[in-house]
Formats: sequence, structure tokens, C-alpha cells
Amino acid sequence: MALYSAAAAVLEGLERGDGGIKTLVYNSRFPHVRQLYALVAETLRYSPVLEKLLAGAALLQAEKKLPPQLAKVLVYDLLFGKGLKCGGRWKALARRHRARLEAELARLKVQQKVSRNEDLLAPAQAASPGASQVPRYVRVNTLKTCVDDVIDFFKRQGYSYLGEAASVEELRALSGKKFLLDLHLPELLVFPPQTDFHDNLLYTSGHIILQDKASCLPAFLLSPAAGSHVIDACAAPGNKTSHLAALLKNKGQIFAFDVDTKRLATMNTMLMRAGVTGFQLAQQDFLTVDPRDPKYSRVTHLLLDPSCSGSGMVTRVPGEEAAPSPERLQALAGFQRRVLSHALSFPALRRLVYSTCSLHREENEDVVHAVLQEQGSAFSILPVAAEENPQRREGTEPGAAPKKRKRKKQRVKE
Repeated sequence: MALYSAAAAVLEGLERGDGGIKTLVYNSRFPHVRQLYALVAETLRYSPVLEKLLAGAALLQAEKKLPPQLAKVLVYDLLFGKGLKCGGRWKALARRHRARLEAELARLKVQQKVSRNEDLLAPAQAASPGASQVPRYVRVNTLKTCVDDVIDFFKRQGYSYLGEAASVEELRALSGKKFLLDLHLPELLVFPPQTDFHDNLLYTSGHIILQDKASCLPAFLLSPAAGSHVIDACAAPGNKTSHLAALLKNKGQIFAFDVDTKRLATMNTMLMRAGVTGFQLAQQDFLTVDPRDPKYSRVTHLLLDPSCSGSGMVTRVPGEEAAPSPERLQALAGFQRRVLSHALSFPALRRLVYSTCSLHREENEDVVHAVLQEQGSAFSILPVAAEENPQRREGTEPGAAPKKRKRKKQRVKE
């Protein structure tokens, strides 16, 4: 029941204007934030359809103690989601009305002359969550296991392993219980879209991390050697931090910063479950961190994923800003320039990866070029197509044009 209650509370908070979906999800204290975010996002996407179904089935009139937002969540999962795998007494309540709700759904399809649930959505709603077409990426946590063992585990669960992908098209064609090894990242498995592993033993034990490919790229490109001292400047919720720890083989030190106490608490739980050691979490604005503090004197690698417009996120949901105003873009870019300049001031720094979830040049190329101009010849840009030439990960080819993939930038101190 905790999942449905938490989702309903987030929806109520959105309705009151208490904050955005990410803020409310992270502040919910629900342990599985990605699962909660997905349920809220999909319920919001189907909200107009759910309102019609609730009205047509007169569910709220029949169950006067059922809160409207909770009703939406329950009906979404009953008819469009996972089929009410949890829910206690509310689950039993929703199932009592299942026949009426399914009849109302069938009537709505006939009325709109469609056959698929997705076709009930308006074009903007149907197109908004590109995540429904994005493969499910699973990063093997090499602190606890290895790729071969995870592949064998999924085989025993009835999945068919198709080997290493040869092209992006192969990933897009995945369906059923089939999976591949990613063609770029060596510890990333790829499953069909919307494959759910939140209840899988490997996930709950921290042996696998549910992490999108774009989110895996920054740590992979930073590529710190075991024993390195690394800063994760804007760390929560911690997927990238756990990836850094895996690359370091838990040897070295990670300093991770975030200003939100609740996000850090969630992150600490996640890192402990993943078996991460040698990290220090600090509730602190990274801009207030003193680069001259002796404890950072050995920091050679830094991961910087600052706040941005989020315009490149495929999981955008209703209520999130899709097209930021020029004024907001300039404000974000100003902050990003400040934080990038600050990051480059750590005296032993050799390599930094700057990444955003934005498609706007103002938050990416313009920020990088402006800061590099200020720095003079101290830093240069490296190509990010590291997988095509291992030497590039070692910083041997500075100055080449960076490839765009979620606008990742990498630079090395000369």
C-alpha cells in the first residue's frame, strides 16, 4: 500500500503547487524513488482518461472514503499498469469495481473508435513519455557481482540472452523476455521498454542498478583509476556515485555533495545497498566548498552534473516546463558557468566531466566555451567518443570536437 499512498500524496502535492514532481518524489521518503516516479508520471499521463473512467463508473460516489488521487493511482495500475500487485484493502476495493471499470474502458474505446489504450491519449500526452519506447537499461554493479553471473541469473529466470548488440536498431527491436549487452558500455544490459525489475532479487540486493544509458556515460567517460580521489559535485540520487565507486573498485575516495537532506538520506541508503565504501556525503552547496581545503588536495577527477532545464529528458511528465524562457535559460547558464569555474579551481584536478540533461546550447557548448576562455590554456576539451579509442580515455587527444550525447563534455588539465 505504501507505493500507492506515496504516489497519491505526490499527486496531491502537485495539485496544491507544493513543488515539481522530482522534488515531491524525493521528499516522499519512499525507498524506491524511480518506481514511485514512474507510477506518478504514468498516472499523470493518463489523468484525463482516468477522470472519464472514474466518472463513468461512478467509483468515487460508490466509495466515498476513497481519495480522488488515490483512486486515479489504483485505477491506472489496475487497467494500464502492473495489475495491482500491492495495495492492501484499497486493492480489494478497486478489484470489487473491476468489471464496471473494464466495461467503462471498453465503452470509451468504442466511443473514440480506438483499439489500444495508448490511442485514448491526446497526441501530446501519447508523445510525451518517450520513456515508453526507451529500452530498460540495467547496469551490473561490479562491486557485488559480474556481468556473466547476472546474465546466467536472468537466463534461469526465463530470459533469452542475444549477445552483444551490433547496432542501436537491435536495441530498439527488443521485445518479450530477450536482452542484449550494450554495444558501448561493457557492464550495461539492455531489456525491452518498461521491463520492471523493482521487485527483482538482483535489484533489491544491489547487484544491479536501474540506470539509463545517458546517466552511465559521465562516470564511464571520467574513468578514474582505482585509488583516485573523486568529487561528485551534484550527487543525489547517487546512481553516478555508485558507478564511480565501481570504476574505482572501492579503492580511493569519493566526496559527494548535495544541498537536500532527504535526497542525501535516500542516496546513502542506495550506496549502502550497492556495497559502496570510501565515500563522504556532505549536505553542502558545492559552490561553498573550499578547493584549498587539505582534504581535497588529492582530488584529480570531478563529475559535474548541475541543475539544468531538463529539456532533454525523455521521461518529462505533464506539469514540467518543456520550453524554458530565454530569461530562465540565461539564469541557468549563469549558475552553470559559476559552478564549472569553481570545479576547475581544485589544484590537483586532471579531468572533469560536465554533463546536463538539456538540449539547449546555452547550457552546454556556450557554458563550456565561456569557462574555457576564462581558464586560458589550463584545460582543453577531449572527445567523448571514448569507446571508439581507449587512448582517448587517457587524455591523449585533446582538442577534437566532442560528440553530442546528452551533451557530455570532458576536459583535462594540461
